[in-house]
Amino acid sequence: MKTSIVLSTHQAKFNAVAFKGDLEANVSKIAGLGYDGVELAIRDPKLVDADALLAMTQRCGLSVPAIGTGQAWGEEGLSFTDPDETVRRAAVQRIIDHVPLAARTGAVIILGLIRGVVKPGVEPAQAQAWMVDALKRCSAAAQTRGVRLALEPINRYETTLINSVADCLALIDAVDADNFGVLADTFHMNIEDVSIVSSLKQAGAQLFHVHFADSNRQYPGAGHIDFTAIVEALNEVNYQGYISIEAMPLPDAETCAREAIKTLDRLLARS
Repeated sequence: MKTSIVLSTHQAKFNAVAFKGDLEANVSKIAGLGYDGVELAIRDPKLVDADALLAMTQRCGLSVPAIGTGQAWGEEGLSFTDPDETVRRAAVQRIIDHVPLAARTGAVIILGLIRGVVKPGVEPAQAQAWMVDALKRCSAAAQTRGVRLALEPINRYETTLINSVADCLALIDAVDADNFGVLADTFHMNIEDVSIVSSLKQAGAQLFHVHFADSNRQYPGAGHIDFTAIVEALNEVNYQGYISIEAMPLPDAETCAREAIKTLDRLLARS
């Protein structure tokens, strides 16, 4: 397993991102702390100079294991379950627009709150149907370039659509695409899953990406989650992807990143 941390390429409202602001300086800091990769949170790939961005990460020896897409929801309100068909189409197109960069880097495209919520006046079954249809279209487009998509179960206080790993596995069956899997986030799992360890084992080979944050959404070690047991479970299912830090930048971004990599190095026996 390798390590990464989330970096937003632009300023954004979402708070559980350690690094925002000066892109080049932050990429250098992340590399200097000893991370293997940087997970890029990108609202719209049209706003990013992909060549310059990849040159920057390569100079610092960092891979790009995942691309986060949640800002399309947070900043623009795009989602797969909006009652407005034009919004739904725009959300699908936004994910498809991420495919070229993901294909270049080998990154997993993360599907978080872009899946949406059940809005007033919409039946849950209808929202579910819109979401499945969108995921099928996104998966098909990504498959042509060998790109994988991972949906992140998110706690009930943010959405009622796909809260647990079990919910996500049922969704995977409905979408029926080999390149569509699970992103397991320990913060959300601590709220929704009866057992984080059991859920990770249940996901098994369908586990495409992992986020670490503690029970208080701070860096691992700042709360009460048993990360030793979680790493043991990941080893048991032969997970060979990245553990990516998606945590609140508390007490500040650099301290969060530094303390997180210390914990990851210990858990992965890297120091």
